[in-house]
Amino acid sequence: MSSPWKGVYPAATTQFHEDESLDLEGTAQHVETLLDAGVDGLVMLGTLGEGTSLQHEEKLAVLETTVKTSAGRVPVLAGIAEPTTAGAITLTRQADELGVDGVMVLPGLTYRSDHRETVTHYRRVAEDGGLPVMVYNNPVSYGVDVTPEALRELADVEGIVAVKESSEDVRRITDIRNVVGDRYQLFCGVDDIALECLAAGADGWLAGLVDAFPDETVHLYRLMADARLDEARALYRWFMPLLHLDTNPRLVQNIKLAMVERGWGRDTVRAPRLPLAEPERSEVLAVIREALANRPELPKSS
Repeated sequence: MSSPWKGVYPAATTQFHEDESLDLEGTAQHVETLLDAGVDGLVMLGTLGEGTSLQHEEKLAVLETTVKTSAGRVPVLAGIAEPTTAGAITLTRQADELGVDGVMVLPGLTYRSDHRETVTHYRRVAEDGGLPVMVYNNPVSYGVDVTPEALRELADVEGIVAVKESSEDVRRITDIRNVVGDRYQLFCGVDDIALECLAAGADGWLAGLVDAFPDETVHLYRLMADARLDEARALYRWFMPLLHLDTNPRLVQNIKLAMVERGWGRDTVRAPRLPLAEPERSEVLAVIREALANRPELPKSS
């Protein structure tokens, strides 16, 4: 099973009404904004999509809405973050029925699996779920490291086609290439090392601040793809204070607040997350507003 996945894939937010109820219309509007900016794919129900805060039927509703809104313009992936392997397989099958193109799968939540258990989890989801799988490696947040050696063991599983690498160690891109070559499409999953990962040979950027700054994110990726490194460095340096907002326990609140500053959506999050409190809110707003005040002019084709 091959994968054409590459480029900028937003980890899209899920929009809520002020009472924390699901706002499908707002979510669809957010998806449309990202598509208008030229993103190459969409990932729903990831960390930024607050997938673990949604009820099962809400997850399906978000996926159904996204598939309908995107209308085949780009691949749509569903974040799979379930406590059990069986639950991950079930949601993957249901996503397939809704027309989703692939899944981004975490190890089983609430339990820190060892190497053997982690490999078995991914093998079963890929073999029994029916959709192409992107392995989501985020040991910083979720405590399980899907190592290059684990990816070597999984290389015979045709359904595993990509890796979102979020260990915050840019060396992993090269380590994975050295172990398994070009077997998987590799995505940088950490905003503030994106340029470095792309320079090391990542195929794509599964991005966060793209939700608030989609044009800049897409343009930066295109500059790197075209080896226009001087221009990419200049844009990246402007972008970096914003990108640091992605590597924070309150990245969801940070990025939703940035969206509001752009005039898009709400910064409502679902408990146990809460909106940013002072002084943190003002500190984050200062970063966002400083970047907006100095926002670079991009080519009109971007």
